[in-house]
Amino acid sequence: MSSSTGPAITLRNGLKMPTVGLGMWKVSRATASDQVYQAIKAGYRLFDCACDYGNESEVGSGIARALSEGLVTREDLFITSKLWCTYHRREHVEPAIQRTLQDLGLDYVDLYLVHFPIALKHVPIEQRYPPEWSYEVGGPVITDNVPYQETWQAMECLFDKGLAKNIGISNMPGALIYDVLTYARIKPAVLQIEVHPYLVREQLVSLAHSEGIAVTAYSSFGDTSYQEINMAPTGSEFKPLLKHELVADIAAKYAKSPAQVLLRWAVERGCAVIPKSSSPTRLRENLSLFDFALSADDVQRISALDRNLRLNDPAKYAKRAIWAS
Repeated sequence: MSSSTGPAITLRNGLKMPTVGLGMWKVSRATASDQVYQAIKAGYRLFDCACDYGNESEVGSGIARALSEGLVTREDLFITSKLWCTYHRREHVEPAIQRTLQDLGLDYVDLYLVHFPIALKHVPIEQRYPPEWSYEVGGPVITDNVPYQETWQAMECLFDKGLAKNIGISNMPGALIYDVLTYARIKPAVLQIEVHPYLVREQLVSLAHSEGIAVTAYSSFGDTSYQEINMAPTGSEFKPLLKHELVADIAAKYAKSPAQVLLRWAVERGCAVIPKSSSPTRLRENLSLFDFALSADDVQRISALDRNLRLNDPAKYAKRAIWAS
């Protein structure tokens, strides 16, 4: 993997995953192809995709352009995608990844994750793609009675067939991780979860690492990606992470940007990060995390901002309280 993405994270099967990648959530179809191409030119090798993002064809176009120009080889890239909730039944898992591979123009993905630990009523690919949360457009969310074990065993078949070099889990609480580990023939390689200083998740990150599961942190800038879709807190008492005075002070101390400090905080905790940016300057900046290290005290000061603030909560937008306690 390119050294510009920093020291790679070794997965349980020995394959390497870059520490810094580009997240494709909320990247428009109009810009996705060029963003991927420009990111590859800037040194990115990990791209975090999903069926649900609705832009995998465009991502594939950007990858194809970079490959055709010889900027990288397929082996240089680490492509992640995700199985959507409507495809949890055994017979729907392989067709789902085949559609993703068709859109991306690839023979395999490097990592395939189960997007959420909840099964929804199947929407055929030819009926609507991506299907999103509602069974019918504008209608209610309808769950399906599919045991996670059935889904995971189908994921293992993808690994066996070489369609996914690694398989993993996403948005999963600790109790369900323990459950998966009891029956997994191929154990999860990666756990992808929301992690930022307002949602530190010390126990969950430690649990994953103790079980040999690498962690990818998403939404590293906290509220930033959620403000424009009205899913972030409002009011004068709420401080956006990128504008928080503690983060700004620590950034000044290291002569880095607040964004670099927030990403480095996650990296110091052993997590990979997948920030999104369309700015060439910020694309390069987000890769520049490995010429400095936060002190243990500064990591703890940032972690002390924890307020258990979960921004990606399906209870808010899908009326499914998967985080209920």
